[in-house]
Parts: sequence; C-alpha cells; structure tokens
Amino acid sequence: MSTERMPNPAMLIPEAMDALMAVNRAVAGAGVDGRLLALTHLRASQINGCGPCVAGGAGQARRNGATTEQVDAVAAWRETPWFSDEERAALALTEAVTRLADRADPVPDEVWDLAAKHFDQKELAALLLNIAMTNTFNRLNAPTRQQAGSW
Repeated sequence: MSTERMPNPAMLIPEAMDALMAVNRAVAGAGVDGRLLALTHLRASQINGCGPCVAGGAGQARRNGATTEQVDAVAAWRETPWFSDEERAALALTEAVTRLADRADPVPDEVWDLAAKHFDQKELAALLLNIAMTNTFNRLNAPTRQQAGSW
C-alpha cells in the first residue's frame, strides 16, 4: 500500500472544493437517478484506479439502491445480466468519456446515439458533468495517493 503524498489539493484550497461540491449538488438535482450517477462514478473511478472514489462510489451506489450484483459486476457490465439498457448506455458513455485518448473518435456516434436514445439533453448534461467531476476527483486523488476510507 502506498502512502499519501499530500492532502487532496481541493481540500488545501477550500474555495476549489466548494466549487466542485456545488457542481456535484447541481448534478444531483438535475433529475438523473442517484443510483445511475453512482454507478457511472464507480465505473470511471475503476478505470482510473482511484481507491477512495471506488470505495465511495460503491457505497454511494448501494445507498441509492444498486444491487449487490450491480456493484460487484459494474466493471464487467457488458457480460452480466444485471444492467438495464439505460444503465448500459450510461456506462458505455462513461467509459468513452473517461478514455478520451483511446480512439481517434473519442465518443463514437453509436455510443452517443444510444445515450441520447435514453436521456434527454438535460439528463445527458448531468451525466457528462458527473463523469467529468468523477474524472476530476480521480485526477486529484490518484497522483497524491489519497487513501480509501480517509475522508
């Protein structure tokens, strides 16, 4: 296990944390199911290897009604029966947006169109902001080696 290099940068600049949390509150109030937001947070955090966000996302998903099977298998959502078409669309979008550099067309039309079939523009905006905020926290936590359970 590695040791924390420094406190979370957003905690050292309280105004930054206030702004990040304000975006999270806005996303939470935009009408997308909290369970879905938590599952997408969990999946992006798994991709980025962010221990605190994986641990927090799993707990958040459970508190918002995700099943044990969903939480346990979100990394393999394509190969399991526990996700709805809407959840699959959101998870595919999450993976594409989190892995922008992996393809020439970072978010292919098939991924976007599937998400747009299940979510209106405001809901897509909330999903994209949720994914972006997750990636922001992952990118603050991972390089500073934040530890799961320390918040």
